[in-house]
Amino acid sequence: MGKNGRTRSRVLAFERPYFIKEKDVGNCLTCRIIEKLEEGHSVTSVAAEFGIAHSIVSRLWRHFQTTGTAIRGFSSGRPRGTTPADDRYIVLQARRNRRQTAGEIARHTTQATGRPISRFNVTRRLNVGGLFARRPVRCVPLMPAHRRRRSLWGREHLNWRDNEWGRVLLTDESRFSLSSDSHRILIWRERGSRIHPSNITERDRYGGHGVLVWGGLMLGSRTDLHIFDAGSVNGTRYCNKILLPYVRLFRGAMGLQFLFMDDNAPCHRTVAAEQLLESEDIERMDWPARSPDLNPIEHVWEFQADAWQLVPYRQ
Repeated sequence: MGKNGRTRSRVLAFERPYFIKEKDVGNCLTCRIIEKLEEGHSVTSVAAEFGIAHSIVSRLWRHFQTTGTAIRGFSSGRPRGTTPADDRYIVLQARRNRRQTAGEIARHTTQATGRPISRFNVTRRLNVGGLFARRPVRCVPLMPAHRRRRSLWGREHLNWRDNEWGRVLLTDESRFSLSSDSHRILIWRERGSRIHPSNITERDRYGGHGVLVWGGLMLGSRTDLHIFDAGSVNGTRYCNKILLPYVRLFRGAMGLQFLFMDDNAPCHRTVAAEQLLESEDIERMDWPARSPDLNPIEHVWEFQADAWQLVPYRQ
């Protein structure tokens, strides 16, 4: 066969008929097919004439014999559980109270309309309306005096360079919760509106059991992570566990240029802590009240909290 055989197989492949798909068969073409079949043509010949699969022509013919019409009705799927007015009502409820759950909105909508509406439908309608379940941003509540001091501190340190920040030891404590906290509370908000005032939760105290840790960092260096034993931290404990073993060590290594930063927590501002810093000749950096967001170490705690959430079992 050789060359002729290969040439013939290519010709046969090229002449292989192309069949129209069933979804592309319109009402006009369907009527023409039915006319041919009513004239006595076979299903096979009609399928070959129009380039349609035999099974499609056969189904069209059976449909015509059963229903008496050549026009096929296409179903739009499962009927909608809500009307356009219901959809607007669902979105309005979520915007009035962004902390409602989908189940609560579903119950309110069911009572208002008299029709059962599932929470899954509510979630879908809210997503179509541009609202999505997200964690609220948490911030510390600020009074006008706090805002003024923060603004003044920012202007004073606006032009600091690396050599000035490089002598500052930034420290902070953080409690990692072992129980559910506000991370479990979701709100309905639009994309791009994360820091809108209506989507922010003001909170400065966090309850529940947890592990309290302390750490410090500076340009090119950091302290070890200190984990406190059970109990609260007072001035004496802060001096014995933090200032003496950690802060005094950095002060000795850096000399008089060393600048120590801690926030305005009560245990940091005790007489014992003030006297110890003075006796060790440790200069403390002025820090505005209620300003944890100004401390870069907060990013470390955030990363650590995200990693903690990935632990499958916590005890």
